[in-house]
Amino acid sequence: MVKKRKAEFLMEYKFTADNFQQEVLNSSQPVMVDFFANWCGPCQMMGPVIANLAEEYAGKIKIGKINVDENPGVAQAYEVATIPNLVFFKDGKVVNRVIGVVPDNVLKEKLDALLK
Repeated sequence: MVKKRKAEFLMEYKFTADNFQQEVLNSSQPVMVDFFANWCGPCQMMGPVIANLAEEYAGKIKIGKINVDENPGVAQAYEVATIPNLVFFKDGKVVNRVIGVVPDNVLKEKLDALLK
């Protein structure tokens, strides 16, 4: 008997310069934006953590990524000089930031604080 694998759907958003205003700044939900680059080893390490959090917080907090190489203006606007750089938004304003590789429990604390 062949088992069918359940289709996996990405819960994380893909933010770009074109959709940043609508998806992040105008969002009715809090948002966590992962500023990353494909060539960045630490960013790749954080990828599965971000994906899991996006699934866990789906419907409560919008979690997604923005490629700094493809969207340098957005990265510059938010003073992103080091990646991975996780920026937390609430009501269109930056309320927190985490730089570098961190365990998921650190991010969960920040995400849970957004919900208060």
